[in-house]
Amino acid sequence: MDKRVAKKKLGLKENYQRLTRDLGWTPSYQPVDRIYPYANYEGIRIHDWDEWEDPFRLTMEAYWKYQSEKDRKFYAIIDAHAQNHGHLNITDASYLSALKIFLQAISPGEYAAHKGFARLGREFPGVGPQVACQMQAIDELRHAQTQIHALSNYNKFYNGFHAFADQRDRIWYTSVPRSFFDDAMSGGPFEFLIAIGFSFEYVLTNLLFVPFMSGAAYNGDMATVTFGFSAQSDEARHMTLGLECIKFMLEQDPANVPIVQRWLDKWFWRGLRLLSLVGTMMDYMLPKRVMSWAEAWQIYAEENGRALFSDLARYGIRMPKGWNDAASARDHISHQFMLGLYQWSFGTAFHGWIPSESDMDWLSSKYPDTFDRYYRPRWNHFRKLADEGRPFRNLGLAKLCQTCQFPCVFTEPEDPTLLCHREAEYKAERYHFCSDHCQEIFEHEPEKYVQAWLPMNQLFQGTSGGGGIENWMKWVNLVDGQDNGDYEGSQDQKNFHAWKGMSTSNL
Repeated sequence: MDKRVAKKKLGLKENYQRLTRDLGWTPSYQPVDRIYPYANYEGIRIHDWDEWEDPFRLTMEAYWKYQSEKDRKFYAIIDAHAQNHGHLNITDASYLSALKIFLQAISPGEYAAHKGFARLGREFPGVGPQVACQMQAIDELRHAQTQIHALSNYNKFYNGFHAFADQRDRIWYTSVPRSFFDDAMSGGPFEFLIAIGFSFEYVLTNLLFVPFMSGAAYNGDMATVTFGFSAQSDEARHMTLGLECIKFMLEQDPANVPIVQRWLDKWFWRGLRLLSLVGTMMDYMLPKRVMSWAEAWQIYAEENGRALFSDLARYGIRMPKGWNDAASARDHISHQFMLGLYQWSFGTAFHGWIPSESDMDWLSSKYPDTFDRYYRPRWNHFRKLADEGRPFRNLGLAKLCQTCQFPCVFTEPEDPTLLCHREAEYKAERYHFCSDHCQEIFEHEPEKYVQAWLPMNQLFQGTSGGGGIENWMKWVNLVDGQDNGDYEGSQDQKNFHAWKGMSTSNL
């Protein structure tokens, strides 16, 4: 009788080879260009798709195992958080404003990224990128779901968490992240990889998930901490894949270098504008703060970014055009945008407030060269008006940048006392921009950006609920004074302090 010989167990590399590369085939009944028409759409030249390397060599079998284990832990913690009234463990209900912005701006962005990567899994000819993109699509969908599930518990007790999907498409400040992802998804597949793999994953993720999730833990919000760290292992893989994608394109053909450089310039600046939301959350919306936006930018953007571009320099890649302007804006953008949010707080899905003296002292210590000189006097003026019973409200509609769709509240790079404003004409129409870089992005692809859906323009045209602030409020599912306005005296604040003072046995 023959002895049974155990089959040799495949190594990780061999197993990955069988489950990815060996599943592909060369089409014979249709030309490759017809099956994958977008592979050459942007001018990127790829000579050998097999050179695409996944540094993790993750197979679907291992992927489901890891993700299912993370989901079991995640939902166990979320259930415990809900059953033990975890919403009362946060430091103050004002912290919820940060979560509302996150739910309206970031979670829909995760869902948009999932749709984009699912598309890329079909449009790339190489089997390696097809598998990697399909896995990342599942990751992004899971992130959107876990974030919504984690924050749904707050919706039971506080205002402003409802209708976030509609508000993502209708509220003026959420048009910033919406336009970011619409821009990426309407580009070709390689540009989408740069937009998400570089700008969203590399630039944004560290600056969002690390300091913001640490801030959530510091403020007693274990639900947010749980979904943040559940996603962080995926984000580390996404960042690595994003950088590998950039290097893959650069190594395939020298003609790819100027195309990739233009995309890096564009998406660095678009990512910076999106990060203004994050900076404002970190500096103003956390009752107990971990670090300032300036400190986070220096650690996670400047130091990491310099290392990245030093590595890419051997391919002929330089620092993004907006790098120096971003460094100049580091000490200003969070204050400038929070001042905008306060004066237009009647048109938001969260509550605004004037920072306390202790908050301003903290900001002064973190921004010693700018806060006391440029921003404390403005907040003091707003407090004086509020104490007199006439809080400042800007009833005029903001001028929006045609590219990033931010209100033009940012200042010149070298002069924080002068608003930055640029104009350009295209086909007898005049367009406005918040920076030289946004104008340059527009002028490279004007036909794309003239189609931008700008909330303020639509309100003037009467297409946002019929015209007028009252109709607009109904259209975005907001109740005046309940979901927005001043935090002091709001229902969220009253409910939180009332519930906090009650025994949990009576809840």
